[in-house]
Amino acid sequence: MLKIGALTISSRCILAPMAGVSDLPTRMVNRSLGCEFAFVEMINACALAYLNRKTKKMLLTVPEDRPLGIQLFGNDPESLQKAMDVLLTTYEFNLIDFNAACPVSKVTKRGEGASLLKEPRRLRELLKVLVKSSPVPVTVKIRSGWDETSRNAREVSLHAQEAGIQGLFIHGRTRSQGYSGSVDYRVISEVKEALEIPVIASGDTFSPQLVKRMFDETGCDGVAIARGSLGNPWIFRESEQFLRSGILSERPDFDEITRTMITHLDLCVDFHGEAIGTMVFRKYFFWYTKGMYGIKPLRDEACRAKTKDHIMDLIHKLRVARERKVVYTNTQSGEGIDL
Repeated sequence: MLKIGALTISSRCILAPMAGVSDLPTRMVNRSLGCEFAFVEMINACALAYLNRKTKKMLLTVPEDRPLGIQLFGNDPESLQKAMDVLLTTYEFNLIDFNAACPVSKVTKRGEGASLLKEPRRLRELLKVLVKSSPVPVTVKIRSGWDETSRNAREVSLHAQEAGIQGLFIHGRTRSQGYSGSVDYRVISEVKEALEIPVIASGDTFSPQLVKRMFDETGCDGVAIARGSLGNPWIFRESEQFLRSGILSERPDFDEITRTMITHLDLCVDFHGEAIGTMVFRKYFFWYTKGMYGIKPLRDEACRAKTKDHIMDLIHKLRVARERKVVYTNTQSGEGIDL
């Protein structure tokens, strides 16, 4: 169980916000396979303040899409306050997270995202704006530091705690690392020891074993799963079982994978419309088929697909390949499976 302020979540594994990924269809597929808490995509506070069309769509939800978190980014107190005013009057949500971790240059060059790791006191003041206005718990996401010479996560997290936040997310890499190199479990552990609030860790949580390693090596209260869920929404169900029993559940069989692909495709088309929904699903076709031998021709064709029927035909071809005893690799265990 994970408790963040007044919010109690029975699962300690959270679906992290991912730009261009965490739309409503993706959240609902993950929820159907064991994910309890999810985030919408990271949202620019300035865009939310003016509630443009793209931002409105990112915030679309349904009653079953709960509990739900919203992650904001920005560097202007006034814009953050305006964004909060919009949220409070227009949307229902269960947690507000502030992003001080995004490593993308177009974000950091504006003094936003991970750039705030270089200004712990400014980050503290920005968080105070959110804490003062929010009726739900406020958290922040940080990284281990800006670069190898400034791994200051402990200092940053203490300033954040001073602001009154009720939980902290930390990715165990520096901004300069991006998503390469190794996760620093030690830094996460130091942050956990320094704080009185829950710490949710992330970085390389690609399997139940790695999720458990994060808990074991850092003492964290929860784990945020991002890239590990791409094409693998079963990771939530499997991780919960492994954490409870120490037993690894069987990987989904081929029929379950293709059924999930069809469900996800249907949701994408219903939500985005056929043209955009098909385009959105292309990347998911790639992720769901990761590790399959002989898949390149179908992936190449998926990249050109413009209709739902075209994607459905490709999924049918996957099933035909199964009947012909195509072999694929289980990317979680590394074992070859005869289909």
